[in-house]
Amino acid sequence: MRILVTGHQGYIGTVLVPMLLERGHEVSGIDTDWFERCTFAGEMPNVAGVRKDCREVDEDDVAGADAVIHLAGLSNDPLGDYRPELTAAINESASVRLAGLAKKVGVERFLFASSCSNYGAAGVDFLTESAEFRPVTPYGTSKVNVERALSALADDQFSPTYIRASTAYGVSPRLRFDLVVNNLTAWAVTTGEVYLKSDGTPWRPLVHVEDIARAYIAAVEAPRELIHNEAFNVGTTTENYQMREIAEVVQQVVPGCKVAYADDAGPDTRCYRVDCNKIARVLHGFKPQWTVRRGVEQLYEAYRSAELTLEDFEGARYKRIAHIKQLIAQGHLDEQLRWVRPARAMSDDQRVGSTSMASNAG
Repeated sequence: MRILVTGHQGYIGTVLVPMLLERGHEVSGIDTDWFERCTFAGEMPNVAGVRKDCREVDEDDVAGADAVIHLAGLSNDPLGDYRPELTAAINESASVRLAGLAKKVGVERFLFASSCSNYGAAGVDFLTESAEFRPVTPYGTSKVNVERALSALADDQFSPTYIRASTAYGVSPRLRFDLVVNNLTAWAVTTGEVYLKSDGTPWRPLVHVEDIARAYIAAVEAPRELIHNEAFNVGTTTENYQMREIAEVVQQVVPGCKVAYADDAGPDTRCYRVDCNKIARVLHGFKPQWTVRRGVEQLYEAYRSAELTLEDFEGARYKRIAHIKQLIAQGHLDEQLRWVRPARAMSDDQRVGSTSMASNAG
């Protein structure tokens, strides 16, 4: 199958693309590559790619694909909150426009990177895909609006699918530190404290980045009738945790660390648990491999090997929102987050010990 992956240079894309290639698919990519200087470790995907903002994609960019996997966009709440109008333009309008272009040129499948953030302030009940949307951030709202718009495009020739991933974690060449498991493990390794910025009570569903990739592969390879205009919560139902439980797992894995709370730690409005039985029941190709404990062990070893420091993951170079603001200040990006002049990618010796992000946001 010929598959176009937008955001193929990102956190999920750099894990997904090699797995698609291993399955024998012909893969190409589109990515504006804001974070070209944020490679943590490992090899970047070696596929035909176009460096282009998703707002500027045209018919020629998608023509010939059998499927589009749309990952590109502002990837977290701090970026989404930075300028909500940009979140609407990039995550929402550009996504709907891309889907329209794909449908126009005959692409049969469109897999959209939605999110369990759609459920937002939902409490402690286990939520199926039919649960009410209650997004609490511009990021979550953008995902809800795209799902609704894409559903209106579905017909006999065009099949959108909504991949609602749980909160991701795990090692990737473009590792993110704003995700809660990655973040708490980084705090433990670099400071000896598992540093919680909430009171530890909110619930989160969690899933390893490799298992998210497995979900996309299972969906894109499934019979059309199973995935047409369908949403899937991605993860394992048993992998829902309260923040304090995640902190306890990190404490068990990272020697000598202790759990600490920020002085202003309080409840987080984002609180939800999800039921992932549908994807297990419908997409038999989806076989998740990871638990949070195994993921923390993987992260711990990767951070130790990279000799990760607090400055690495809390500094402007690897914290997503700070990195974007730095690119603007340096004249690489304009205020609309379009390239003025691409920043030069870092050399291998500059990447040693580096990483990508911070905050218990995910």
